[in-house]
Amino acid sequence: MFSTPEGEATIRKPSPAALDLRFCRPLYTPGEAARFLSVPESTLRTWAGGYERRHPSRRPTVSGPILTTLPGNHGVRIPFVGLVEGMVAAGFRSAGVSMQHIRRALSLLQEELGIEHALASQKLYTDGAAILYDFARIEAEDLLTVVVTGQRVFTGAIKQYLERIHYAPDRWADRLVLPITSRQLVEVDPTRAFGRPVFVKGGARMEDVLGRFRAGEPLADVAHDFDLDPLDVEDVIRAALPVAA
Repeated sequence: MFSTPEGEATIRKPSPAALDLRFCRPLYTPGEAARFLSVPESTLRTWAGGYERRHPSRRPTVSGPILTTLPGNHGVRIPFVGLVEGMVAAGFRSAGVSMQHIRRALSLLQEELGIEHALASQKLYTDGAAILYDFARIEAEDLLTVVVTGQRVFTGAIKQYLERIHYAPDRWADRLVLPITSRQLVEVDPTRAFGRPVFVKGGARMEDVLGRFRAGEPLADVAHDFDLDPLDVEDVIRAALPVAA
């Protein structure tokens, strides 16, 4: 997705690699995507829809979206590829990169890698760090110290996010382990459970497990019925239902 000069989001025609569920089916609302990525909903909505800031003495500042979105019903408009793009943006954000730097970096990666949805491609992991390093070195950008190292590899904060993205043989992301817990416990796969989060071990839907806990059932009983480790269930409950937990 890119922006017109007026800042309005425009959907590009999908490339051949994009003609599958990962790219074509809206699965999440901005609110859901924000919860799954552990970022504020206001931030996710800015990433998905762009923004316009008006100033009394100069022209408005307009910035387009950085996540892929699609037409959808009831606010469901973010496909799996958009969630992956949000995961990478969340990684940049966790490293202390400003929104201005994030947008510049993402624009550069899209252009230099020569593909749409660059953040969902394995080329980001293999080539992206070198591209950002060279850019930061030439432009004297702070990006150099917080995103990549002199060895042209991503720093620990970014790497932790990227390591949760699994790539298919076609080198596009096909599975994503959510960052809501420090351990890799819950994942999304657009071909399973309609893209809803499921436990990595056993495949139980997260919302089914949380629903049983919300209904007042003991955690141990819920874990037993879904054949899950109670510690895994407790961690996910604490992350997804902090008030209840």
